[in-house]
Amino acid sequence: MINYGKSVQVIDARDINTLSEELLASDEPILLKGLVRHWPAVSEGLASHKKLSDYIKRFYSGIPVVLYQCDKEKAGRYFYDDDYRSLVFKASRTKLDRVLDELSEATSRVDSDNFYVGSTTVDDCLPGFRQENDIPLGKRDPLVSIWLGNQSRVAAHFDAPDNLACCVAGRRTFTLFPIDQIDNLYVGPIDFTPSGQMISTVDFRNPDLEKHPKFSQAMPHALIADLEPGDALILPSMWWHHVESHTDFNVLVNYWWRAVPSYFDAPLDAIYHSILALRDLPEREKQAWRVVFNHFIFDDQGGKYDHIPEGGRGILNHLDEESARKIRMVLLNKLNR
Repeated sequence: MINYGKSVQVIDARDINTLSEELLASDEPILLKGLVRHWPAVSEGLASHKKLSDYIKRFYSGIPVVLYQCDKEKAGRYFYDDDYRSLVFKASRTKLDRVLDELSEATSRVDSDNFYVGSTTVDDCLPGFRQENDIPLGKRDPLVSIWLGNQSRVAAHFDAPDNLACCVAGRRTFTLFPIDQIDNLYVGPIDFTPSGQMISTVDFRNPDLEKHPKFSQAMPHALIADLEPGDALILPSMWWHHVESHTDFNVLVNYWWRAVPSYFDAPLDAIYHSILALRDLPEREKQAWRVVFNHFIFDDQGGKYDHIPEGGRGILNHLDEESARKIRMVLLNKLNR
C-alpha cells in the first residue's frame, strides 16, 4: 500500500439539508459523510445491484450513451498505450439499459472486462431522476452528470469547474493534489488525452519512482477521500484528482459549476496559443513577456488603468459579453492565416 499524505477534512453531513456558501466556496476538498444518504437511489443500491439498476431504468430516456471498455489485463486503468499515440481502451455508443444488464451480469464473473459510462448528463438521459435525487446549490445552475461501471482507475487530472461528487453505489477513492504539484505529477500530452483533460502519467497504485522520481515530492501533499454510498466530496476547481472505483457496481452523480459567466473562454485555450506564440522564444524575451503577462493578467487590476478615459480602454475594461465577442473576432482574424 502506497503511503499518500493524509485524509481530507471530514464533516458529518447526515443532517445537512442545504449546503452553505462557505462549504461550496471551500478552497480545499471536504468529505461530507452521509450527505445524500436519504436519496432513493442510494437506498436501492444498498438493497441490491438489481434494485438500483431497475430504479435507474425507470428514468431512462433511451438516448445513446458512451461506453468505455478496457481489457481485464489492464486492471481497469484507462490510459495510454506504450507509444502514447493510442489508448488501451475503446469507446462506443450504446443504450444505457444494455450497459446496466451487462454490469449486473459481470458482477458474477471473475473474468469480466472493465467498463463504465462516464459524464452523461442526467437531465437528458434520466429525466425525472433529480426530482427524487438532488442537492440544491442555491443560485448555481450546475451541469449534473452520472457515472457508472465496475472497477476502474481514472488517471489524475483537474477540471476548471467546481465539483460536488456524490457516491450513489459502490466505493471510490479520490487521491487529490493541489494544482501546484503539476511539475511532480509528470503530465502527459495535452492535445491527445484519454477524455479531454491532461492527465498525470504516474500509476498511482504502483508508482515507478525511477521513471517518475519527483513524484515522491508530491506524495506528502496528497489528500485521500474514501467515499461510501451516501457520501459526497466537495472538490474545488483545479485540484488534481485520481479516482479509483473498487466494487463491481459503482454509480456516482456529480455537479459541476463555474463562478464565472458563460462567455468566458476555456483557460486551456490560452495554453495552446501561448505554446504557439511564447514557449520557444529566446529566454530573454520569455522573461520580458512574463512581466507583461503579470501586468495585464495575473496582477491586481484594480485602478491600474485609471489614467485612460473609460471609453478609451477597449478590452482593458472589465470583460462582458460584448467585449468577449470582439476579442474572439480579433483572434479569429489573426489566427486565420
